[in-house]
Amino acid sequence: MRLPTIQGIIKRRILVNFRTDANTVRQILPAPFRPKLNDGRAIAGICLIRLEQMRPKFAPEFVGLSSENAAHRIAVLWDENGATREGVFIPRRDTGSNLNHIVGGTIFPGEAHKATFTVKEIGDEINFAMRSDDQTVAIEFKGKNAEELPKTSVFTSLAAASNFFEPGSLGFSATSGAHRLDGVMLQTKEWRVDALDLSFVRSSFYDDTKIFPSGSIEFDHALIMRNIKHEWHSAPSFELK
Repeated sequence: MRLPTIQGIIKRRILVNFRTDANTVRQILPAPFRPKLNDGRAIAGICLIRLEQMRPKFAPEFVGLSSENAAHRIAVLWDENGATREGVFIPRRDTGSNLNHIVGGTIFPGEAHKATFTVKEIGDEINFAMRSDDQTVAIEFKGKNAEELPKTSVFTSLAAASNFFEPGSLGFSATSGAHRLDGVMLQTKEWRVDALDLSFVRSSFYDDTKIFPSGSIEFDHALIMRNIKHEWHSAPSFELK
């Protein structure tokens, strides 16, 4: 699958991150991935991203499209050609865009389930809700801008969290055929994150005790990016055995 270079603006990107038991995550990950750890804990999360002016490279801005999207993801490492690489494994993608839903897994790497997004931003506060049309995934949170991470975080500082996630630009998405992982690379023109203080957060995916047994996962922190120019590039897919 060869994706033409797509460019646009990340109007808002929120990374809601959870610390979780590494052995639990190892059972979820397909080969060749293993969890990328921080302080002995695996890091799972949700990337909630509003994209604007999305269009093929060199196309004018006025043809660009906007969409709300969600990706449940796990930070991973793997060995390739004698070197250790890193990125994210994405077991689930959702989108508010009919077009993204239709072309996901065909023209654009990564199958995306259709979902309804409700996002309200007032000043530095944000209320977010998403529910998939198949009624299997729901996300909710309330938050506001913050100067630093929660004291309970496994990351020692905002800078430490930023450094952990910045290299994870290569994503591999699960597909319905269960024989292939679609690869895509997100290239941002700059990397700039701020802390987001969440007073409430819920993810039905991470709340599912059949996947994450009770006590194996906890909310850690959230980050936010705004108004970042970016491009999406094709990456080789993984054929699973």
